[in-house]
Amino acid sequence: MVPLLNRPFLTYQLALLRQHGVTDVILACSYRVDDVRAALGEAEHLGVRLRYVIEAEPLGTGGGIRNAADLASGTVWVLNGDVLTDADLSAMRAFHEARGSRATIFLYPVRDPRPYGLVETASDGRLERFREKPAADERVTTNTINAGVYLLDAALLALIPSRRVVSIEREFFPALIADGVPCYGWTADAYWRDIGSPAAYRAAQLDLLAGDVKTPLAPPGELHDGCWIDPSAFVATGARLEAPSIVGAEASVQVGARIGPLTVLGERARIAAGARVEGAVLWERVEVGEGSVLRDCVIGADARIGADVDIAPGVILESGAVVPDHTRLTAVPR
Repeated sequence: MVPLLNRPFLTYQLALLRQHGVTDVILACSYRVDDVRAALGEAEHLGVRLRYVIEAEPLGTGGGIRNAADLASGTVWVLNGDVLTDADLSAMRAFHEARGSRATIFLYPVRDPRPYGLVETASDGRLERFREKPAADERVTTNTINAGVYLLDAALLALIPSRRVVSIEREFFPALIADGVPCYGWTADAYWRDIGSPAAYRAAQLDLLAGDVKTPLAPPGELHDGCWIDPSAFVATGARLEAPSIVGAEASVQVGARIGPLTVLGERARIAAGARVEGAVLWERVEVGEGSVLRDCVIGADARIGADVDIAPGVILESGAVVPDHTRLTAVPR
């Protein structure tokens, strides 16, 4: 539900599915379900029907799918809930059908695959082996990783044990391979990013702003000189906006403030006179005091930043944070 360009992240996945003809979507969830319902409802506004299946306790990447399997039939897509991609799902389906596959995985090549699950394939794309996050001293045999998008014969989901934690990567797919079930890996020249870290989350925003992600969802607001500004926002004469940037609903930018480039102001953000916000993502209702400078950072909802504050690149502020006047914040080296 984290916002990307002031929309809940899941709206991008739902829009991708709708673009490729999928209109019946089951959301397997367990955490803050009421917040998800409040934001998305049944997602009619996105052209899909969204149903919810709730886990009383988290069941893992496979167990969560099994918990929703009784609502599925035929051939089903399964998407990890933290992957932003513009993969051509129609082409993936054509690949799946042409090979008589019962389980097809989107595979994505990366420069350093060690933080991810590696997938080894035969020359024809048939899956041969899964390796989860190899250790530093292990030999890496491939750079293709499991990109978290699957096309599956729904009947296979009954093979996943129910009512317990199951890993789809460590248990389900290796079992299919061992049993000789036709399983293939599909690769494509597409955008893909796991947004599961703050740095990757911010980078995804910048990629969307730069137009590097093909999505049917246009940035919210009206386009003015390369910036998208909500009609209800206030930008004072004498404020400066640098493209590409977004100014959310009911946000205000005062005289002498400078916004952008590559900046997202959330709904009802308040940027005081003379402040500078560059390369930053501000969630809803963030207040920035006079003369403050924010660069390449992420600021949670309802944060209050005083006057003459300097927030350096890489800083992440939690929702509700309060930063006193004249403070200097730098990111902790990792």
